[in-house]
Amino acid sequence: MAAEVLTSSAYIRHHLTNMTYGKLPAGSYCDGSEVLEAPGWTLAHCNEQIDAMGFYAIHLDSIGWAITLGMIFSFLFYRVARKAVTTTGAPTGFHNFVEMLVEFVDGTVNDIFHHKNRLIAPMALTIFVWIFLMNLMDLVPVDWLPHAAQFVSGNPHIFFKVVPTTDPNVTLGMAFTIFGMMLFFSVKEKGLIGFIKELTLHPFNAPKWYFNIILIPINLVLETVSLIAKPISLGLRLFGNLYAGEMIFILIAIMFGAGLLLGLLAGVLQWAWAVFHILVITLQAFVFMVLTVVYMAMAHDVPEEH
Repeated sequence: MAAEVLTSSAYIRHHLTNMTYGKLPAGSYCDGSEVLEAPGWTLAHCNEQIDAMGFYAIHLDSIGWAITLGMIFSFLFYRVARKAVTTTGAPTGFHNFVEMLVEFVDGTVNDIFHHKNRLIAPMALTIFVWIFLMNLMDLVPVDWLPHAAQFVSGNPHIFFKVVPTTDPNVTLGMAFTIFGMMLFFSVKEKGLIGFIKELTLHPFNAPKWYFNIILIPINLVLETVSLIAKPISLGLRLFGNLYAGEMIFILIAIMFGAGLLLGLLAGVLQWAWAVFHILVITLQAFVFMVLTVVYMAMAHDVPEEH
């Protein structure tokens, strides 16, 4: 993309567009340069085609990178776990780093989650490392991997986003998975009736049952809005911060083509923003993990325990 004569807005739009696969209705697209005689499943070659594919389109780059990074995480931690079984003495190198990370996450979970569930700590570790690795892709120079994808595919206009957490489908997908687990554990720990009472008798409750009949609809609306807001805010917070960070990297990349002086300034800005962004991507992974553990603790929290 940098070698072509593009406007800044076109360059930004291209880098922020996902490689989209979906069912395209018959018609003329991309300003008439592509005509589809019959509907079919295909890769989108322009934003107009992406819009026509609708809700059921798939972002292949987001899914591909998320799965790849998840497999890398699983492989590395599996190797460390196998080595820990057979190694005696003090751990060193990457083994030592993984043990420190596991102890840090386990300590954080123990400080927040005071119930018995062996799933929570491994889930928190997975969330933290997986999101951190996805966020870490934001530090790869914005043109490197898209140019590699163009070279391999032979298509100079192919869309290719490399940061899965800049895709709201990924962040909201993770958040609503956590939401589903919240509902499951809430019903499991409190019972269906107890969960319904939690939604209908809080935050307002009266000693007389006939007053509660009036308060139940109000409580239900307030608690439902609060419940649904949890996954939406969880997913959008991660998406918004990483999307903004990616946008800044793209804007800095545009400066490299604006002359020697601005190019030198862009190099300094890119280094400074990358250093600061290391803190951002780590913090966002940590926040997502902590809020997940908090929500799991709330799901396990039975009123009779207080």
